[in-house]
Amino acid sequence: MKITIVGLGVIGGSFAKALKGQGHEVYGIDVDKRTLQMAKDDGTIIEGFVDGKEIIPQSDLTIICLYPSLVIDFIKNNTFKKGSIITDAVGIKTYFLQEAFNLIDEDVEFVSGHPMAGREKKGYEYASKEVFANANYILIEHPVNKKESISFMESFVATLGFKSVKIMSPEAHDEVVSFTSQLPHALAVALINSDNQKYDTGKYIGDSYRDLTRIANINENLWSELFLKNRDHLLASINSFEEQLDMIKQALYDDDEAKLKEMFIESSLRREKLEKK
Repeated sequence: MKITIVGLGVIGGSFAKALKGQGHEVYGIDVDKRTLQMAKDDGTIIEGFVDGKEIIPQSDLTIICLYPSLVIDFIKNNTFKKGSIITDAVGIKTYFLQEAFNLIDEDVEFVSGHPMAGREKKGYEYASKEVFANANYILIEHPVNKKESISFMESFVATLGFKSVKIMSPEAHDEVVSFTSQLPHALAVALINSDNQKYDTGKYIGDSYRDLTRIANINENLWSELFLKNRDHLLASINSFEEQLDMIKQALYDDDEAKLKEMFIESSLRREKLEKK
């Protein structure tokens, strides 16, 4: 199969590296010629292009790993092979998918996806097939998608190292990732920015602070777009979190040890249940 990956950053580069050795013809598109050369030198792509004019009309599968706002631009500016499939790695779905479907020829299918994986660093240098190892993948099923195309993509991504592939609607995806992905990033940013810097914090932290703030090293352009385009769902998740935090705060005001223990027991049980998934 001839596969073209658009955008060879951490996610696009990880797709390329995960596909290496699987017998596909893999090509890359990126505006950075240095990135294309690195991918070619690694043997993860056969050839690199700065735009899609030449390779996209030949590709059986196009994997677009760009910011949400750039996915639509790429679709508008390229002609896709009839019978081919387009997929993406965008962290929000509802706001742009219908526009994408309206732009694509009826002989081409868009099957949207979201690898629940990544790294804090940007760029091909930090890409690795290990990024996908044992991670979860969400596959979006839209009413316009053919069942066989969904099945194909489910099988395809399973070969890349993901431990679980879940199929859901665009709306359900945006609701769940507001809680499982966007809220944790919001909390990490708020936590590290709430430091009054009275002390040299780095000399006093342990694993808990280090783990909780790892994702505060954040791509400001990407994540501001993700937050704003999924604002309603994210606000609902933040409000739900605030209710729980207020309960802890009230227990402290009330010197209520029993309430604190009750909440800690509940959180421990829920965390243990997660580990069994």
